Amino acid sequence: MKKSQTSLLVISFLFFSGCEKGYLDAPKPTESVNSSVIFESADGAEAFMSGILRVSRSQYERTDAGGLYSMYFARVVKGNDLILGQQWYLFDYENDNREPTYTRTIFSWEYPYYMINQLNQFISGINGSSTLSDVDKDSFLGQALTMRAFYYFQLAMEFQHTYSYDLTLSAPPIYSEPAIEGKAMTTLGELYDFIVADLNSALETTPTNRTNKSFINRNVTYAIMARVQQVMGNWQEAANAAAIARQGYPLSASQYRSGFDDMNAIEWIWAMPQRADQTNYFYIAPHAFTDNINDGYGLAFWNKDFVSLFSSTDIRNTFFDLYNVGNGNQYYARTSSKFTFDFSSDIPIIRSPEMMLIEIEANARLGKESEAAAMLLSLQQNRDPNAVASGNTGGALIEEILVERRKELYGEMGVEWFDAKRLRRGITRTGNHRIGSAANLVPDDKKFFLKIPQKEIDANLNIDESVNSNR
Repeated sequence: MKKSQTSLLVISFLFFSGCEKGYLDAPKPTESVNSSVIFESADGAEAFMSGILRVSRSQYERTDAGGLYSMYFARVVKGNDLILGQQWYLFDYENDNREPTYTRTIFSWEYPYYMINQLNQFISGINGSSTLSDVDKDSFLGQALTMRAFYYFQLAMEFQHTYSYDLTLSAPPIYSEPAIEGKAMTTLGELYDFIVADLNSALETTPTNRTNKSFINRNVTYAIMARVQQVMGNWQEAANAAAIARQGYPLSASQYRSGFDDMNAIEWIWAMPQRADQTNYFYIAPHAFTDNINDGYGLAFWNKDFVSLFSSTDIRNTFFDLYNVGNGNQYYARTSSKFTFDFSSDIPIIRSPEMMLIEIEANARLGKESEAAAMLLSLQQNRDPNAVASGNTGGALIEEILVERRKELYGEMGVEWFDAKRLRRGITRTGNHRIGSAANLVPDDKKFFLKIPQKEIDANLNIDESVNSNR
């Protein structure tokens, strides 16, 4: 196929705008955002940013290829803790989803780049405005740089080995300006340098206040920085960022069983809101897939080995025998009430307990084991009044922290996959999985990342057919 001079990054706008269902609560992002009409006022710029944020939770043609929530849930189902029934996200659950023409591969490339291109247009419009105040410009730029770093981080996680594997490996291209034509692949090291630089710049100007929790504030920027530094193994930087990110978002066990459907919950730092009149209907993940009681797909069940990690007094123990099969090995024997689904269920992106656990892990790896153990116990006792100190040290303490991350974040952001990839571990299916060893992942498994989409290779003059030869 002859390549076009037009990159898939540019034409992907047509893909997404054609699939969008047309109920943005703010103006859609457009390809012509340099108009002074949009950027002549803070209200106009905020309306455009609202449109970008709305796309992050938009509904497209496939139920398992929506906004950010579908990237997160695809990671959730790749692990060992959740068992998926037989409908959507099947190839993800089977860990058979990485070929260049597969839906997951194409979507996981096109969606972040679409967001990045819109953000680059936004940044260009803000910089070019002659009417916005310097204060407003700084605020908007901080938000946009944070989001751009976040979506490049998703690309880094999805399309190459983890940071510590080999920084010279090829990685997705970097676009710092609106895309005119395709660029060549970069390296993993260069991509992470760009991500950190964006976040450092954002931290200088990102606002403290915001319209609601779907917008970016400084806590969100620090939270994303904490995740990035955690993957990079920069433990002091990760601890510092996580500690700041969770300020003002204290633990609240009483909210844990409220259905995880309200972004006003005090632990939520960043979220995707829904409204009944502008909903994603049954596309909402994880709610529509993990809630087996209310209307929805009800496709998610839970591994008996994972369920056994919870005490009966742990507020996070939301598991029950919906289908009256007893303590059996049927894959559908254990359901959960953690997520309540309706057409207005808000979706969590980042919560403060994750930040606390990043800080705990960082302290443990920095040799501050007493501090890490004390913080871990405080979290455990907030969730379970009968929790007692384990006395673990060294590797055993690290393992306890990683288990606590799974117990705290199950169903939310793919924590099990995220941790296995960054720590270069495998994932072994155990318990009562519907698909067991066939979906196992070994350490540094290539199944942890996707091949470059054939559509991009065909469209981008600067990416050669050989790009997938060693993937």
